[in-house]
Amino acid sequence: MSKLYIIPTPIGNLEDITLRAIRLLKEVALVLAEDTRVSKKLFSHYNIVAQLKPFHAHNEHRVLLRYIKMLKEGNKIALISDAGTPAISDPGFLLVRECVKEGIEVLCLPGATALIPALVNSGLPNEKFVFEGFLPVKKGRKARLKALKEENRTMVFYESPHRVLKTLVNFIEFFGPERKVSISREISKVFEQTVRGKTSEVLSYFEDKKPKGEFVIILEGKK
Repeated sequence: MSKLYIIPTPIGNLEDITLRAIRLLKEVALVLAEDTRVSKKLFSHYNIVAQLKPFHAHNEHRVLLRYIKMLKEGNKIALISDAGTPAISDPGFLLVRECVKEGIEVLCLPGATALIPALVNSGLPNEKFVFEGFLPVKKGRKARLKALKEENRTMVFYESPHRVLKTLVNFIEFFGPERKVSISREISKVFEQTVRGKTSEVLSYFEDKKPKGEFVIILEGKK
């Protein structure tokens, strides 16, 4: 039977992948990858020989129906991103939605994602939280932050290194300098680090130490 497998890949350490994921990547007819160059490094490490095709934000609309057709013909296809779980701030949603629409079975494996380790490691309440992903870069950014002013659950954001300082300044503006925040960077990599404190304190830290790597920001909700 046709099936789409959503397979998480390591976000840092190459050992952060399940045995099941490795087996399926070796069994499927085709692997759709966000960047085939990145995926080839993982495949080489685990001796995975599979046909790789690019599937990313710039081509997913154009090639979507091609792979739906392959699935309807009885093939099994895997979808991976450069790191973590596909469709979480990465391509994948459109393909999953179309599979559901066409009655094609979709199976998402559990595995690596950056937000959960950062949330657990933050020391902030995690029984309820809201995942915001990346804030809008320009249009709609302040409106989104304003909408979150009354949010009492812990908030999770992804951010690029060159916008971390801007985001912390925005947090102070909308949530105040005393709001607790935890920032994790380079999770599961050699230079993994978590910085915790008030928004004003963490801003001062990263003003002195240039932000580098991939960031997950955990912000305390309104008390």
